[in-house]
Amino acid sequence: MRFLPHVTVATIVEDQGRFLMVEEIKQNRHVINQPAGHLEPNETLLAAALRETLEETAWQVELTGVVGIYLFTGDNGINYQRICFAAKPIQHFPQRTLDEGIVQALWLTREQLLTEQQKWRHMIIMTCINDYLSDHIYPLSLIHC
Repeated sequence: MRFLPHVTVATIVEDQGRFLMVEEIKQNRHVINQPAGHLEPNETLLAAALRETLEETAWQVELTGVVGIYLFTGDNGINYQRICFAAKPIQHFPQRTLDEGIVQALWLTREQLLTEQQKWRHMIIMTCINDYLSDHIYPLSLIHC
């Protein structure tokens, strides 16, 4: 049997100490996650991060760096390889329809996120935020598309 982790991307978008998050429905439960999703065929990692952020939050962002590359097992038992990017907000499109399953986009501080820990989709979201806050952001040139 081959080990085939799912390749996903996520973005950490910060604005004045608040992080752009999504409230989504997974397994009939409201959860909080970073804008994130699966890499699609013939798509670069950078394009996937921009697309997923726009589709899930209605925010166009500019990628500014790579936060980290993570391998973890989701609550569903599936293994994921997550490439997490740092980004800054550029433009909001409030009339845009969000992806199916997304309830809303939220701007939350780290402290607000900590009070909502029972709603986190996975613990990896705080790992990514803490790594982002540690200022160890790698250049986008790390990614060869």
